[in-house]
Amino acid sequence: MLLTITGAVSLAIWLYLLLARGAFWRMRPDVCGGAPRSPAPSVTAVVPARNEADVVGRAMASLAAQQYAGEFHMILVDDASQDGTAGIAQQAAPELRVIAARPLPPGWTGKMWAVAEGVREATSDYLLLTDADIVHPPDHLAALVARAQEGESDLVSYMVRLPCRSLAEQALIPAFVFFFFLLYPPAWIRDPRRRTAGAAGGCILIRRAALERIGGIARIGGELIDDCALARAVKHSGGRVWLGLSDTAASLRRYRTFGEIGNMISRTAYTQLGYSPLVLAGTVAGLAVTYLAPPLLTLAAQRGAAAGMGALAWLLMSATYLPAVRYYRRHWFWAPLLPLIALFYLAATLHSAVAHWRGRGGMWKGRAQSVT
Repeated sequence: MLLTITGAVSLAIWLYLLLARGAFWRMRPDVCGGAPRSPAPSVTAVVPARNEADVVGRAMASLAAQQYAGEFHMILVDDASQDGTAGIAQQAAPELRVIAARPLPPGWTGKMWAVAEGVREATSDYLLLTDADIVHPPDHLAALVARAQEGESDLVSYMVRLPCRSLAEQALIPAFVFFFFLLYPPAWIRDPRRRTAGAAGGCILIRRAALERIGGIARIGGELIDDCALARAVKHSGGRVWLGLSDTAASLRRYRTFGEIGNMISRTAYTQLGYSPLVLAGTVAGLAVTYLAPPLLTLAAQRGAAAGMGALAWLLMSATYLPAVRYYRRHWFWAPLLPLIALFYLAATLHSAVAHWRGRGGMWKGRAQSVT
């Protein structure tokens, strides 16, 4: 009886995710061929950087190559780098303004303090908050502004294409985007009638007036999941938020091993759960029923209603995940392996909680940044 109930719950979950979760799984890259209205608004790109020597040159060169009709400035905030990041960035984009972040004050994460330092120096109509590992195609800034103007959006963000070459990346990166959109369905984010809000921190265009309305970067100064916190603050203040998937803007940051990706997931997983042991326990149980139960019921029960519902849930899971696999141009056989991939994410979530309890939460670039 328990197996049958578990199979029914798993199947119901996947029917809901397939049919009623904003079609998050479609993974359709956005194509915006429009141009900003004339005169084009002014934009300043603010790039926080800490020890990014291996990627910052290409990223800054891509910003310098933007084909934008309006006024465009670039500010890189060097957050105590020790690898020559500032010099490499300046060489790649001579017009770039480089400033050094002041010492990190209490209650701020390193990245948000660096962003605040850059925003303080900018006076443009819009701010492009982008990371030091993101390469933008030449028309990307114009497309971002056009997208914002088209929907009167206060914040426009793209999930950029992440590298997917190593075995670890092939196994885990498509699922990272899949899980992100499951939590933050773009269709729901774009809908002003829904409270769901989210953004991808590597590429955010925000209207200065909207940022000032929520109290500036200080509003999210202590947030580890700063991108979604920013989108939530903007939307809950009455602004419009737009999130899409890009097929042209890309991250250069590589995750060559399972450990590196595990650390990336662990950095914010427990934060997503509100640092609550009770929510953690519920999440573990939910992941087990959603992702692990279908194959276990299929293989262990062998026959009967439980096995049938488990097999159908596994099939729906694979079909729902397949568009993410195809977006990353991977072989279809990765789709039915989602239960194993989810198990890895579950382990990383548990690791995140343990790291937080040990005072090592939010570890990034040598900093433990848990803020509660």
